Amino acid sequence: MGNGTELGRVRGLGSAKEGTHHWWSQRLTAAANLFLMVWFFIAIARLPAYDYETVRAWLSSPWAAIPMLLLIASVFYHFRLGLQVLIEDYVHGAARVMWLLALNFFSVGSAAIAIFAILRVAFTVTGVPHG
Repeated sequence: MGNGTELGRVRGLGSAKEGTHHWWSQRLTAAANLFLMVWFFIAIARLPAYDYETVRAWLSSPWAAIPMLLLIASVFYHFRLGLQVLIEDYVHGAARVMWLLALNFFSVGSAAIAIFAILRVAFTVTGVPHG
């Protein structure tokens, strides 16, 4: 690869070129989280009541359900990115792989449960007799 110089010996052993993408992803999800959380708090504050039927009716609107789904996706992705950095910096050896796998399973699983709950509430039909 090289001709024996110091530069030739270290070529190909540098950065994986992933740090910038990770950094930008964290910043973009942080901005999205800020925007969507402000929307969420304003939307919740404007509800006339906080009972299940009121929230269900609110969440059945695409103007509420879609931003809620985006909020869940953004929060859990941001969560995963932040903890990934923590694990990569402070955990070494085979334990790092185990913790990163656990983090990915937890993040995706928790986001899936939250998304399912939002969709279930949003698509619930009321007033239909059971039987």
